Amino acid sequence: MKNQKIVRAVVLGGGAVAQRRHLPEYAANPNAEIAGVIDTNQNRAQELVELYGGRVYASLDEALADPAVDAVSICTPNVTHASATIKSLKAGKHVLCEKPMAQTLEETRAMLQAEKECGKILMLGHNQRLIRAHTKAHELLHGGAIGDLLFFQCNFKHAGPETWSADPGAATWFFRRDQAHFGVMGDLGAHKIDLIRYLTGSEIKNVFASTSTLDKRYEDGSLIDLEDNVVCLFDVENGLSGIMHFSWTNYGQEDNSSVIYGTKGVMKIFGDYADDIVLEMRDGIQVKYTVGGIQTNQNQTKSGVIDEFVNSIVEGRAPIVTGIDGHNTLAVIETAMKSAQERRWMEIEY
Repeated sequence: MKNQKIVRAVVLGGGAVAQRRHLPEYAANPNAEIAGVIDTNQNRAQELVELYGGRVYASLDEALADPAVDAVSICTPNVTHASATIKSLKAGKHVLCEKPMAQTLEETRAMLQAEKECGKILMLGHNQRLIRAHTKAHELLHGGAIGDLLFFQCNFKHAGPETWSADPGAATWFFRRDQAHFGVMGDLGAHKIDLIRYLTGSEIKNVFASTSTLDKRYEDGSLIDLEDNVVCLFDVENGLSGIMHFSWTNYGQEDNSSVIYGTKGVMKIFGDYADDIVLEMRDGIQVKYTVGGIQTNQNQTKSGVIDEFVNSIVEGRAPIVTGIDGHNTLAVIETAMKSAQERRWMEIEY
């Protein structure tokens, strides 16, 4: 479109998610331009700007002081999300923050307040709801394809973040409590919890969770002090119930499957990697939908997150994943972690 606004974005953090999604997707978007990169590893930052354009900023403060910068992608460890988001919003920049939104609900509330006061867009990087199979599943479910929903069973399991991180191995920040705060719950659980909220159109009401550390270890051989497996039972406000398993110790094929049971049949999403969605109907009919391959750590496809963020800025509208979505998802995570500690059902306090 002629005279279309160009969104100039700075990427904070030059790790795996920036390298594999944010930077290449900004570069491919005709309405975006990479203003620069900020990373504690200056050599890595320089390599990335040589590849994608822009400049190396010495700090977030330097980037925020640049009036040519419109937006910030926050791709740094979890403990920095709240402070970097609030600082960027207050500097008049739009923000795309990776998940989980923050460490605590106190932090997410402060982020939402900054968004409200500054009038800028805050989007969360929950990419699962933007996968084409999931948008199609949402359409089918809300169109009554399997009738009234009864139960869900979801998995998100792979071999662990040390195989994905830009600094691979046992020293990855994902294993450090002072950097990640959460283990697999904040990494994979955040995605799937947001997805089921999106697919069902309802918030989670109660949770009973069990966490464990089974196999992930530090360089000295000791088990990490964060969870590498979580099992959650959920009650949803619309009467639906379900179970989820999140794991960093799946050493086979990555599993990002969802099965949703209804009064007319069953929907399987990525349950069979040959088909994206399979409906097994009560009358024996099977319907298959192939609408786009699954994203895995080994098979990266366009996430849609950057396009949605840029379009929301250009069009002056709320993004499909809002700060409230990030807050509500974190509320479930935080309550689930407390439930695991206290070994009891707990009600989500949003």
